[in-house]
Amino acid sequence: MRLSLGNLTAIVAGLVFGAALLLLSPLKAAAAIVALAAAVTVLRFPLWGLLLFVLVATFAPYSTVNLGIRTTVSEAILALTWAAVMWQLFLSRLPAVTPLRERSTEQMLLWLMLFTVVPFVVGKVTINAQGSGLSSWLRWLLNLSIVFLAGRLLTDPKHRETVVVALLLGTLAMLVMSIAVFIRYRSASGMGPILTLFNYGNLDTLKFGLEALSSRMGSPWMHPNATGGIMALLLPLAFCYGVANQGWRRGLGLSVAVLGAAAVLLASSRGAMLSLAAVLFWMSLRKVPYTGRMIMVGAALVVLLVLSYPPLQERLATIFSTQNASTQVRFDEYRLFPEAVARYPLGIGFKVDPPVPGTQLMGISNLWLNFMYKVGLIGMLLYIAVTWRWWREARPEKGPIVLTRDNAIWLGSTGGILAALVSGLFDHYFSFAVVMIGLFWLLVGINLLEARRLFPNRHKQHHQAQRPTLSANRSNAW
Repeated sequence: MRLSLGNLTAIVAGLVFGAALLLLSPLKAAAAIVALAAAVTVLRFPLWGLLLFVLVATFAPYSTVNLGIRTTVSEAILALTWAAVMWQLFLSRLPAVTPLRERSTEQMLLWLMLFTVVPFVVGKVTINAQGSGLSSWLRWLLNLSIVFLAGRLLTDPKHRETVVVALLLGTLAMLVMSIAVFIRYRSASGMGPILTLFNYGNLDTLKFGLEALSSRMGSPWMHPNATGGIMALLLPLAFCYGVANQGWRRGLGLSVAVLGAAAVLLASSRGAMLSLAAVLFWMSLRKVPYTGRMIMVGAALVVLLVLSYPPLQERLATIFSTQNASTQVRFDEYRLFPEAVARYPLGIGFKVDPPVPGTQLMGISNLWLNFMYKVGLIGMLLYIAVTWRWWREARPEKGPIVLTRDNAIWLGSTGGILAALVSGLFDHYFSFAVVMIGLFWLLVGINLLEARRLFPNRHKQHHQAQRPTLSANRSNAW
């Protein structure tokens, strides 16, 4: 009898399930069976893996699992999704996509990823710390690779919208839980038991940090500034998607927008507040519908929350003051940053995060300067080049922007990426914070696909301009 692939899979699954029932407790055996069934399903349908990543990454981003090495569940799912894509490519079941040579932004991102071999090796040799940094480097590359995963799995606009819905559903669940816990405990430390349930790592240090944050809202993103950063990334998308749609989609988008705005205030993240205000102001200048009303609703929400919650009054009274302790730390970071660059011109690599242990140096709360700190000046310039190429491909045309259901995902993701980049002037989370950068680059991938659909002539003109240069180079070579 000929043994088919399906029969072989069924036999292997049966043996694994039987071994799990014999060797593990009933609860662990059930969890193992569910996990294996999910893994097999993802191998068959890679898009489901991406959807599962989005849901877990937005609701419990740093929930961990031990697979020989301890990693986040989100990244384990992302790696499994890549394995599923490779398997489907081997079986020739995935449709063809645009060649990489015709995707300007992804090309430059690939150059950035390849260049980081240099600071990785330099940091491995020059930084005196435990570990090799290999795990951190590979995890960072895995999170950036989601741009290429989006280009492979989200060529259909319906699939892109499905991923956006998953983004908003996971974010809504996270916001409802976080705000409810904060209302109950009035402190970030109220998230401690939930993070324990989610199997977060370094819980003792994490709980101590949450207690020190006192009146600021906690969330599964651990630090209030990280909560503000992820809200800055997703709120413009939620707003545009909600306004442009009807029915439950409108309710979903606007619910995330309103609760997310409240979360930004309760988390008291300056970078998120300023970046969202800047993006809303830019949208109002481009005549995007309802942005003026959104600004008014946001102002009313600020007044309501400030009047009803005295600790927020105290926080806002000092948050933008030069006497604020956090502001003083940032001034010290900028003062010591030139010394760090002079000492590590090629970056510190991936062995440790700034500051380097055993030195008097400090980290840096700036997205681009943190790239220089980690991967040197060339790495920062490559990141700037990636950002510039993205803007050239995804920027809106001149004149007023008409928000429609057809362009809502493009405009919302453009606004979210801009807000994340502006927040990078105050925080560094979108540079090397795993999972968080995974969501950022996923939004970049979706945005590029939408921009190429909406502005096909721009995409064609760009590559027609490149071809004469390529032909000339080939002629010179001959």
